[in-house]
Amino acid sequence: MGLTTLSRRAFLASATTSVALASCATRPNTAKVVPRAVSPNERLNIAVIGCGGRGHEDLRESTTENIVALCDVDTNRAAQALKEFPAAKRYTDWRKLLDDADSFDAVVVATPDHTHAPASVSAMRLGKHVYCEKPLARTIHEARVMAATARECKVATQMGTQGVSFDNSRTGFEMLRAGVIGTPKEIHVWTDRALNWWPQGVDRPTDTPPVPDTIDWDVWIGAAPMRPYHPIYAPFKWRGWKDFGSGAIGDMGIHNAAIAFLGLELGMPDGVQIVSSSPLYAETFPAWAELCINFPAHGKNPALKLHWYDGGHKPSASLIGGDPVDKNGCIIAGSEGTLYSIDWAGDKHVLYPKEKFKDYQPPAPTLPRVKGHHIEWIDACKGGPAPMANFPDFAAPMTEIMQLGNLALLVGKDLAWDTKTMRAPGCPEADRFIKPTYRKGWGIAGLG
Repeated sequence: MGLTTLSRRAFLASATTSVALASCATRPNTAKVVPRAVSPNERLNIAVIGCGGRGHEDLRESTTENIVALCDVDTNRAAQALKEFPAAKRYTDWRKLLDDADSFDAVVVATPDHTHAPASVSAMRLGKHVYCEKPLARTIHEARVMAATARECKVATQMGTQGVSFDNSRTGFEMLRAGVIGTPKEIHVWTDRALNWWPQGVDRPTDTPPVPDTIDWDVWIGAAPMRPYHPIYAPFKWRGWKDFGSGAIGDMGIHNAAIAFLGLELGMPDGVQIVSSSPLYAETFPAWAELCINFPAHGKNPALKLHWYDGGHKPSASLIGGDPVDKNGCIIAGSEGTLYSIDWAGDKHVLYPKEKFKDYQPPAPTLPRVKGHHIEWIDACKGGPAPMANFPDFAAPMTEIMQLGNLALLVGKDLAWDTKTMRAPGCPEADRFIKPTYRKGWGIAGLG
């Protein structure tokens, strides 16, 4: 069969996995696919994969454009989006949506974490701009491939970390870059997840209820190992399961630690320790954990430790003068003061000691202000500047930092980390968690 008679989906599914990194320029037997030029005054044609969950909110933020295709494995969850956009073509399998790639310019990927990389990489190789929900990927290798693909295919990308586009968040980044707290000494980041949000620290259920008629379970499982359907996974509670999600640190660390990553320009870590945790389970992340992620000296920064807490554990209130510690947040302590970022977005700051900073005025803006997170991406798709939360510069390294914490929990021990080789020295058992193996029929060249 000649290549011209193969569908895009057939090519993507049958491509070999020997490619070290994804590249639209090096896909075997294909010409380079470039994005369609779209003028600033023209409307994008957008397809949404996962339109029934978080993707529905992404839809509502993208209504300035043409919504031409909607995909969700759960027709019940997708019903509202389908009602709101009756002219959009409907799919339950994202691979079939990509077969019709000539009909759209950009793709929103709002699926469970284990589908982020396969769907996003496939779309970028077709020359499509991609907005992907957080975390960017479930594994470190996938995050690297997504960054390389975005760079090489020259598409506009953004991860769904809305907080980094808020005006006050960017003010916080500028404050830290201007040295408001002096030399940074330590970072504390925490979240109330999982607790009552989704199950963690549990075993796989033994009962096997029937798959609802509204769900395509084979497509929902996708690249993950097949297992029986159970409502403990879908539609929402998949985040704590190792095969599908990234636990508390992958879900909320991406938000809560962004101000430290962008404000301090941290660089990449070289190790992680498990300080303490609830019991480790084979298939789910622990109910709570405290980790320490180590960053070597970088730029103006000395060596730093990022202390992570989840499941309701928090840093000491003494770090912020005994004030209440929110359910989510980040505290960055320095030689001249402390910045407390309240909640997840990074746009609410308090400086300590309060008396010292009572008359403090933020520096003049040096970062652009935008009209909205999704608008920043849409403008980039039309030739504007790259969003701050683009894949290569922010989303992939931020995801890698958080997934390094998960990697320690997956192997159950402290790890050294070599960023250049993407290996945990002295821990070969970590390799299978760094680069996943995909279920037959779902492999994408360069991923797994």
